[in-house]
Amino acid sequence: ISGYSLVIQARDSGAPPLSSSVTVNVDISDVNDNSPVFTPANYTAVIQENKPVGTSILQLVVTDKDSFHNGPPFTFTILTGNEEEEFTLDPHGILRSAVIFKHMVATEYVLCVQAKDSGKPQQVSHAYIQVRVIEESIHKPTAIPLEIFIVTMEDDFPGGVIGKIHATDQDVYDVLTYTLKSEQKSLFKVNSHDGKIIALGGLDNGKYVLNVSVSDGRFQVPIDVVVHVEQLLQEMLQNAVTIRFENVSPEDFVGLHMHGFRRTLRNAVLSQKQDSLHIISIQPVAGSNQLDMLFAVQMHNGGFYKPAYLIQKLTNARRHLENVIRISAILEKNCSGLDCQEQHCEQSLSIDSHSLMTYSTARISFVCPRFYRNVRCMC
Repeated sequence: ISGYSLVIQARDSGAPPLSSSVTVNVDISDVNDNSPVFTPANYTAVIQENKPVGTSILQLVVTDKDSFHNGPPFTFTILTGNEEEEFTLDPHGILRSAVIFKHMVATEYVLCVQAKDSGKPQQVSHAYIQVRVIEESIHKPTAIPLEIFIVTMEDDFPGGVIGKIHATDQDVYDVLTYTLKSEQKSLFKVNSHDGKIIALGGLDNGKYVLNVSVSDGRFQVPIDVVVHVEQLLQEMLQNAVTIRFENVSPEDFVGLHMHGFRRTLRNAVLSQKQDSLHIISIQPVAGSNQLDMLFAVQMHNGGFYKPAYLIQKLTNARRHLENVIRISAILEKNCSGLDCQEQHCEQSLSIDSHSLMTYSTARISFVCPRFYRNVRCMC
């Protein structure tokens, strides 16, 4: 208990008695009666041979139950096991290499380290660290090529995470790092630790080929990352049709079905080879396991096919489309929940270009804006 608050009353012996009260605060000052505690009590770590001087091997974790002025900052010292000064221990408790280790010279080191707190008198604790020297990496990293599709509303792309590189290495202790060629950093970034691809705002329409590589410290492997950016036109929304799928998640659709369904859909609805199919967005239907895909078809002369024409085409080809994925409904007008006479309603679609949805798989990532469907009864 760090303190007490007492209310003390003094009362005299008169008739009637009179009294007065005062509050007394008693603070309990801390004495340094707790030693630092290592978590865990002892450590094991590995370092590959031929790693450069200064390589981080281990982070010590130390806590102290005393108050802040009797606890950290801690002073770390290597007491034994470092007679040849192969290791350094910095003020933050990070153990680093001070030499280039060779597996043939020594395979194991045992260090005794000390943590001393800031109290008076100081308290100390000890822990042992077993460091194994293993052979350097013998396997190259392997990475899966990544293709990213971004749909954005004209020039209003806010940026964000658009995908993730999936890389592995057969060397158990390899730590993989990811880099992006410097001249591309004005438009994209890659997280060096987990391989996430980040796009900055204001991407133009077009195709971008990113020069990304993954390294295990010895081998460096290039990764194919291609980014397609498509800017929507307002006219696309006015002529959009929704296909609703049954029992499929966005990630499964993107990773397993999107390429095949796009090809089948093109064959079903395109009148000429020069026509263009635009997938505007995909979005889960709230409270269900259904998925909506919004698309429009642009004619080679620049105009768009009307929804009624596309729905007729889709209806005729529905059985063929369902060879790829099960379709729940083909929606142009959705009067769900409205008591419209003869189910006549008017639908409008709106896009929130700043609310991006990223559906990422190992090979394909699809980034699209969130859309909203508004319906009202017609006279």
